[in-house]
Amino acid sequence: MSGLQNATKSSDLRKRIIFTLLMLAVYRMGVQVPTPGINGEALAAFFAKNAGTLFGMFNMFSGGALENFSIFALGIMPYISASIIIQLLTVVIPQLETLKKEGASGQRKITQYTRYGTVGLSIIQGTFIATGLQSMVGPGGEPIVLNSGTPFILMTMLTLTAGTSFIMWLGEQMTERGIGNGISLIIFAGIVARGPAALVNSFQLIKAGEITLFFVPLIIAFMVGVVAIIVFFETAQRRIPIQYAKRVVGRKVYGGQSSHLPLKINISGVIPPIFASSIMMFPATIGGFVQVEWVQKASAAMAPGSFYYYILYIAMIVFFCFFYTAVTFKPDDVAENLKKNGGFVPGIRPGRKTADFIDKVLTRLTVVGAIYLSAVCVLPTILISKFNLPFYFGGTALLIIVGVAIDTVSQVQSQMVMTNYEGFMKSGGKK
Repeated sequence: MSGLQNATKSSDLRKRIIFTLLMLAVYRMGVQVPTPGINGEALAAFFAKNAGTLFGMFNMFSGGALENFSIFALGIMPYISASIIIQLLTVVIPQLETLKKEGASGQRKITQYTRYGTVGLSIIQGTFIATGLQSMVGPGGEPIVLNSGTPFILMTMLTLTAGTSFIMWLGEQMTERGIGNGISLIIFAGIVARGPAALVNSFQLIKAGEITLFFVPLIIAFMVGVVAIIVFFETAQRRIPIQYAKRVVGRKVYGGQSSHLPLKINISGVIPPIFASSIMMFPATIGGFVQVEWVQKASAAMAPGSFYYYILYIAMIVFFCFFYTAVTFKPDDVAENLKKNGGFVPGIRPGRKTADFIDKVLTRLTVVGAIYLSAVCVLPTILISKFNLPFYFGGTALLIIVGVAIDTVSQVQSQMVMTNYEGFMKSGGKK
């Protein structure tokens, strides 16, 4: 509480927090604005029937926007998918690699390409969804689309594309003028907003006898344990000792002190599960709305709970752990900077040997981090499905919530240090 009080004393930090909260409020209001031409009751009944499928997961990431089929129904996933594509192309296309090394100007160009990709993916997904909705009916046989035809498809496609573009703009504004990562906070807000509905649904399952009271404390303890594991791994570090050689400049002696290079066990954070979920949602979105036999069979094989779904999900998490770590952390650059500043790892020669040593340690940490992410994202979902709990109580949602919260608190702490409010960094504030 003392840390929060100190945070409000900084005018700049206070403005950033208020701006972030206002942008999140705008996002949550937009989730409630429906797309024209949709039978809301029939669509709500359809999602209630398919709450435990991939539609439920997609609805979770959109914060309930898909269930309402609001103007934000596509959510932020097209932007994340576009970011994945651009980052993959950066490794393949030399021109993009050159842009990335140009600093701020090159990053602005890459961001612009990502925006174009977001609009393109939104147009494709919006068109498929609008086309598929025309052939869908509610559980009672009533049509979901009130007036089918080309005008409805065009209007829906434009509405959903504009909604995703607006969410993308909100996220960028929150990152620049607010606190924390805007895109992650939007996903965080969407998942947290589903919490009250999840609790109500759980109580209804208990009353109906589908969940016995005996399992309730076990489930709560299980979720608390998962959160504790996430906090432990997200804050754990492997510290490589660094020694700086003494340098004599004039009559003064510089260096000679010891330090360390902190490497997080999970350097990639919550990015791999988000990227993996985004990729799995894109083909499933098409399969859910395109009424073709082979597409339906492929979609059923990749439905949550199936063997192939978990295998592919784990494979993508592992891939993005290594990929994102390789993109964001360069052992060669770290070794070169240490060499220039007179630093070295005890027992390791500076330069190439140091880079190889850091890369070896980083690879081992990434393996551990990938196993941890896979276990947290998959095992709780498998176990909780045995108790017939809602899909959004799974480990992926908890990982995103806890991971984004830790990252946001860390950025608040950094802002407090910059404004010399050291009270926030005391042990009580950290806890």
